[in-house]
Amino acid sequence: MEVPLLIDDFLRRPAQLYPAKTAIVDGERRYTYAEFQARVNRLSHALLEMDIQRGDRVCILSPNSHFFLESFYATSQIGVILVPLNYRLVAADHEYILNHAGVKLVLVDHEYTRVVDGIRPNLSSVRHFVVAQDQGEAPDGWSDWEALIAGQPETAPAPVERGENDLVSINYTSGTTARPKGVMLTHRNCYINAYSLIAHLRVSHDDVELWTLPMFHCNGWGGVYALTGMGGTHVVLRAIDAAEIYRLIEREKVTFACMAPTVLRTVLDYPNKDKHAMESRPRFTVAGAPPPAAFIERLETELGWEFIQIYGLTETAPVLTVSHPDFGTETQDYARRSRAGVPAVGVDLVLLDDADRPIPRDGTSVGEVCARSNVVFKGYWEQPEETGKAIRDGYFHTGDLAVWDEVGNIHIVDRKKDVIISGGENISSPDIEDALYRHPAVMECAVIGVPHEKWGETPKALVVLRAGEQASEEQLIAFCRENLAHFKCPTSIEFRDELPRTATGKLQKFKLREPYWSKQRRVG
Repeated sequence: MEVPLLIDDFLRRPAQLYPAKTAIVDGERRYTYAEFQARVNRLSHALLEMDIQRGDRVCILSPNSHFFLESFYATSQIGVILVPLNYRLVAADHEYILNHAGVKLVLVDHEYTRVVDGIRPNLSSVRHFVVAQDQGEAPDGWSDWEALIAGQPETAPAPVERGENDLVSINYTSGTTARPKGVMLTHRNCYINAYSLIAHLRVSHDDVELWTLPMFHCNGWGGVYALTGMGGTHVVLRAIDAAEIYRLIEREKVTFACMAPTVLRTVLDYPNKDKHAMESRPRFTVAGAPPPAAFIERLETELGWEFIQIYGLTETAPVLTVSHPDFGTETQDYARRSRAGVPAVGVDLVLLDDADRPIPRDGTSVGEVCARSNVVFKGYWEQPEETGKAIRDGYFHTGDLAVWDEVGNIHIVDRKKDVIISGGENISSPDIEDALYRHPAVMECAVIGVPHEKWGETPKALVVLRAGEQASEEQLIAFCRENLAHFKCPTSIEFRDELPRTATGKLQKFKLREPYWSKQRRVG
């Protein structure tokens, strides 16, 4: 008899094997696996009582918390689809996603209730508003999470018929096109990815993971199932703070963390790190823009911790490749370690040219990264045309450009859609350009990613002003911040007399980028 791959398995197992073991550390709160499972079951019953049924969408808007972890399993075991929201987005983005996904109930951290209240009249499908808070009274118009689950059964709800190709979540991209796209991930996608993470990152019941990445992020929720399934401990970090990171690593004996390059820099540059007595040797996985090779060397030589680079996308649940410390080399090569790595188990990875032909593995030929795997998403929610563009001939086309090296690593060299990865977040240059073009003084503009020591890269705008008009760098950045989430805004602006274009009028962004990146290569 075939048994479907359902992510409920990943909580059921440790709840049976390690009921008294600590599953979650969230501030001063600690939950065992038995308590974790009980809270999940009570939340599932509460959702059912509010007429949330199989196939309905429930969103969560929250920093990392035990509430967030509970929502993953409480929704999936009753066939409900979770929609995690990026709390860094502006209210207009939240409004679009909630309406586009047809969300029926929102679970919102107390810090963001005012944001949702501001758009509440425009939310066409939301029927229930639930606030997640450890204490205090719920604001007007909100139901309290703890009050809702109080008195609910701690036993699992009646089984709901589901298949492994049913949706677990709809994870919206950061908006690399005009609007964010809803990535549909299935039980099978998440299940297979969890197996991959367990194998490649050596996840075990002895692991204690510090959650530095937000759980709405693809590299955040990607690890939820793997660590839970093996019976590890989740240590929740609500906001990035170097002192708190070191305190938690020391106190909880953290063995693993996944982070963006900017957090790695924060860890390395913390001035009081020598004051902490570390008994564990954590494995630090970095995703997003690859960090400088010097960061990796410092992490391993100064702190004695291990570095692992991974590469993937929301659409691939997320891991496609993993770096190996000594893969194909006899000596340590930190530059190679910062590359995307080799294909993960179960991933058929190819680099294709513009005619969809495989490129030679010569270290110089550039092709688009394309993948075929059980971790590849089902498609974009309510956007079949976009799905058809992304998945062709069985391969998901990432839009990222890379080269093969001589031992099978891929090295990401560019992005077809000029996506800027800053601090692990995808930023669309056309979004920033659209905002700048709304300013009356701007005639032409182009936004590129330029090297940044802390963020990996950061948006820079090249602007041509209209004749007779004036605007300062500070004014244009402030204007962008009125229309975009702050992390999407340019951090610098340079004024130009003209921008390079082809004979047919197309902007040549590679000419704009080259001076900044070639300078970094010369310095490195």
